[in-house]
Amino acid sequence: MKRILITGGAGFIGSHLTDAYLAQGDEIVILDDLSTGALENIQPFLDNPATKSRITFVQDTILNPAALEPEIERADKVIHLAAAVGVQYIIDNPLHSLVVNLNGTESVLRLCDKYSKKVFIASTSEVYGKQTHAPLRETDDSHFGPTYRQRWSYAGGKMMDEFFSLAYHQSEALEVVVARLFNTVGPRQKGTYGMVIPRFVQQAMSGEPITVYGDGTQTRTFTHVAEVVACIMALIDTPAAYGSVVNIGGVEEVSIMDLAKRVLERTGSSSEILVIPYDEAYPKEFEDMQRRVPSTERLQKLVGFAPQLPLERILNDVVSHFELTQVQGQTASSVVNR
Repeated sequence: MKRILITGGAGFIGSHLTDAYLAQGDEIVILDDLSTGALENIQPFLDNPATKSRITFVQDTILNPAALEPEIERADKVIHLAAAVGVQYIIDNPLHSLVVNLNGTESVLRLCDKYSKKVFIASTSEVYGKQTHAPLRETDDSHFGPTYRQRWSYAGGKMMDEFFSLAYHQSEALEVVVARLFNTVGPRQKGTYGMVIPRFVQQAMSGEPITVYGDGTQTRTFTHVAEVVACIMALIDTPAAYGSVVNIGGVEEVSIMDLAKRVLERTGSSSEILVIPYDEAYPKEFEDMQRRVPSTERLQKLVGFAPQLPLERILNDVVSHFELTQVQGQTASSVVNR
C-alpha cells in the first residue's frame, strides 16, 4: 500500500483519481482549499466504511508550507493538480491565479526535491497558445497574445510550471513528469468556471439557451476523465517519462457549434443555440484558441496506451450523471416535503 498525496484532490479530476487509487488499496491524502473543488466530490469516500480509514482530507492551501511540507514528507508520491482553473475564473481572479499556479507549484517541486518524492505536475494544452495546425506535438512552439490580455496569464503561468519542473529534473534529478491535459470531461464536472460540456448539458436540461461563445467554429478534442486518470497513474510510475512533457488528449475533433447540436440531440432538449460574441461574453479584447488537437504518440510510446473513447461516450456519461443528480435532488426534495 502506497501513500499518495493529491493536491487539489477534491476537484473533478482529483476525486476520480482518489477513487482509482483507493480501489487498488492505496492510502490517500487530499490537500485542497475548496476554492474550486467541492467536498461533495470526496464525501462518499470519507463516509464509506471500506475507504474512510485510508483517506485523509486536509482543507488548506498549497501556499501554506506548514500544511504542505509534512504531507509531502510522508507521501510515497505526489500528484499535483491544485491550480486556479477555468477561463472565467482566471479572468475574474488574475493575481490570485498567478500566485497559486506559480508559487504553489514551485513549492510542491522544491519539497518533493527535498524529500526525494516522485511527482506528477498537471499542465494544460493552453500552453500551445494560438496554434492552428494539428496534431499538436510536445516539441511545437508556443504562441501567445500580449500580456495585457489576461486570457494568456494561465497559459503563461503553466508554461513556467513546466520550466520549473524540467529545471528540477535537470539540475536535481527530481523524478517529475509533466502532462498537458486536453479538455478533460466526465461525471462530477461542473460548468461553473467555463467548462463547456457540463455548461451546455446543464443549459439544455433546464431548457435555457445553449450559449456558444465566439462564432462556434473553434474546435476542440475532449478526453474522458477515466482515461486521464489511467494515464496519470501510469506516467508517474514510468521512469522513462521523468523529465518529459506529455500530451494527454482525446481523439475526436469537433467544433463548438457542432458540440452544442450534439448536446441538444443527446438530451432531447428544445433549447435554442444562442451565439454570443466574445466581446459580450468576456472582457474587451479576449482571445481564444481556434484549434486544439493533440498528438499522443509520446504517451503511447511511454505507457503503451492513450485515450480513445469517442465523444458520444463522453456525452452519454456526462448527461447520465446530471440526470441521476436531478433525480436524487427531486427524491430528496419529496422526502423533505412529506
